[in-house]
Amino acid sequence: MSATPSTMLPLGTVAPEFSLPEVVSGKTVTLADVTGARALLVAFICNHCPFVIHLRAPLVALIKEYQSRGLAAVGISSNDIVNYPDDAPDKMAKTAQAAGFSFPYLFDETQAVAKAYRAACTPDFFLFDGARRLVYRGQFDDSRPGNGKAVTGADLRAALEATIAGRPIAATQKPSIGCNIKWKPGQAPAWFAR
Repeated sequence: MSATPSTMLPLGTVAPEFSLPEVVSGKTVTLADVTGARALLVAFICNHCPFVIHLRAPLVALIKEYQSRGLAAVGISSNDIVNYPDDAPDKMAKTAQAAGFSFPYLFDETQAVAKAYRAACTPDFFLFDGARRLVYRGQFDDSRPGNGKAVTGADLRAALEATIAGRPIAATQKPSIGCNIKWKPGQAPAWFAR
């Protein structure tokens, strides 16, 4: 199990546009569809990554908790499904339903959205304020598969609390760590270092 860190997209970055199919409903979801909230969480996740599986249930619970307080959220899978068929849209839909996702689970087939966000790993979290400016990109918490630490979501929770309350978030943020995005052969961006 290799561990790849987030690229730590610069704070203040405006949320890149996206228009992607939602795997359960089949509808297209755009960035405009999730605007108007106090905060927007864009989470690059997938079905098979042990780092994502490790925190999936607590992440779903955290998102549900904050949706009632003004959070909009989307999950995006950008993995190459030819070489990683467990991440195909039909299996994504089953995962979303089984895990009780209360947010759209989107498929980035061309991997263009992952490149626009400079997503490097799963999970990779990007939290934007109401003006869609990046205020947090970092880890869920210090827990990793096998390290014995409880999954609390402490880091992301603190960022959500501050953003929803309109308070600044410390610029010192720990990168998320997970499996690398599974780029299509020859498609890994130049900035992606494994």
